Amino acid sequence: MKLTGNTIFITGGGSGIGRGLAEALHKLGNQVIISGRRAERLQATIDANPGMQAVALDITDPADIKAVAAKLIADHPGLNVLINNAGIMLPDGADGPVDDELLSATVETNLLGPIRMTSALIEHLKTRDGAVVANITSVLGFVPMAIAAVYSATKAAMHSYTLSQRYLLRDSKVSLIEIAPPWVRTELMNSSEEERAMPLEAFIAGAIEQLGTDANEILVGQAVGMRANPGPGEHTWVNQFNDMMAAG
Repeated sequence: MKLTGNTIFITGGGSGIGRGLAEALHKLGNQVIISGRRAERLQATIDANPGMQAVALDITDPADIKAVAAKLIADHPGLNVLINNAGIMLPDGADGPVDDELLSATVETNLLGPIRMTSALIEHLKTRDGAVVANITSVLGFVPMAIAAVYSATKAAMHSYTLSQRYLLRDSKVSLIEIAPPWVRTELMNSSEEERAMPLEAFIAGAIEQLGTDANEILVGQAVGMRANPGPGEHTWVNQFNDMMAAG
């Protein structure tokens, strides 16, 4: 992926990894448009980064996605990069009845949202040189966190979807990139002060460095080893990881 001269749309760009990527790419000379549901977060981000733009978006609303996509294409015809970052993560208790509202919200946000967003923009992106769709998944798609089983499952599903979409778009102008973060210090699961998590700044620096290559998977820090886990013996690492998390 080229790192400058793009027009980039980032969902969930008002906080955490989304804001970190938005600010880094903005500084590199890209036109960055961020979206989210919390207007105050969007405003704070663009106020801190003059020239960056924002648009309100409810990623769980198909009609809103279509409307925002149409506005983006009209206002920013040079749009060539979509970063699907918006997501939620909540403990769900898969060892008992899972709350249906939590289940629906997580699947709508983490899985259906990025699929719908990409679908709304894909025909436009096919016309743009250097077009990229980057899906933010998680190492929990490879080594699931048992207390957030639904979240982990949505990230595994997005990994699978990305593989299929990459194959189908192999002869087009659109490249598919998967960014699978390790545990990063963000608001997800109240991890902002978590010493075991990777500092956000370090993750963003590593991710940007790899984005500037031809890599189609971005793996930083502990993500490298966890990505290699799936296989016949994958439960060994899954059990060890979850034992560690349970022990605090």
